[in-house]
Amino acid sequence: MQQNHSQFIKQTANQLGFDYCGIAKATFLNEDAKRLESWLQKGFNGSMNYMQNYFDLRTNPQKLVPNAKSVITVLKNYYPSQLQISNEELGIGNLEKQQSIQLRTPNSKQGLTDKPKIAKYAYGKDYHEVIKQQLNEFYSILKKQIGDFNGRGFVDSAPVLERAWAVKSGLGWVGKNGNLINKNSGSFFFIATLIIDIELDYDNPFVKDYCGTCTKCIDSCPTEAILPNKVVDGSKCISYFTIELKDALIPAEMQGRFDNWMFGCDVCQDVCPWNRFAKSHNELQFTPIPEILNFTTSQWEEMSEESFKIIFKNSPLKRTKYSGIKRNLKFINS
Repeated sequence: MQQNHSQFIKQTANQLGFDYCGIAKATFLNEDAKRLESWLQKGFNGSMNYMQNYFDLRTNPQKLVPNAKSVITVLKNYYPSQLQISNEELGIGNLEKQQSIQLRTPNSKQGLTDKPKIAKYAYGKDYHEVIKQQLNEFYSILKKQIGDFNGRGFVDSAPVLERAWAVKSGLGWVGKNGNLINKNSGSFFFIATLIIDIELDYDNPFVKDYCGTCTKCIDSCPTEAILPNKVVDGSKCISYFTIELKDALIPAEMQGRFDNWMFGCDVCQDVCPWNRFAKSHNELQFTPIPEILNFTTSQWEEMSEESFKIIFKNSPLKRTKYSGIKRNLKFINS
């Protein structure tokens, strides 16, 4: 019966648009707790004080869902079919990708860097809203099929160590850049979890590490935020400065190191050899907002706060607010 339930869960996840689904036994994350504690003690969370909160909830799923038995992890691809055009994208990635970009932009090398760069995950509608809706539907279908049980779904905004559960569910390994890497599809995925209080048939954890001796992500990080042993100093990451940091000013020592990234950063993923397997997503709600692909620096600078709120009302960009975008623009162009 457990096996039948697990098969139904994976089939349903696929039907709802999730690309991968794995299931792990809900247990205390002992090793991950040690790593998280060390990471916090070193101050790698910067001003992200929320990372220190609810430590016991992050490492013990039974604190989140009483009597939790299973953790279902799903991955949803967000790699876009359309990209912001930049010199970096012309120079990084496999030959086929480079050629396709060049074919779409003949004689357009002039002005390529005049578009402030935005992380690919933020091209379309806010993933929190998209995936939360799909998780709720997932949960509802499972309850109708399997019977009454209790559980909660989580999408990046609760104290859950998603990557740890993805590894325990057999979906991939954590790379040197701290991202979950799937051997067949790379790392451009959102991770969501559903913790429930019934036993299921569990997948084997992913025990191999296919990064090998490659250090491209470490060597390419503009701010040297990627450290040895799969440790990322979050307080030095461009994504931290451009999204999480709420200060009016970005530290002066970072001047000239952002490589034109205005919101987030994809460098460590763009250079990862495993992302040569990345394929375009099929989620209509992740369709890029035209302004994200096309706005030049001057257009961003001239945009009013009212326009920003209208254009990006359902976008992840609203997290940093209009004032944050203006701050980031000023920093990368000064």
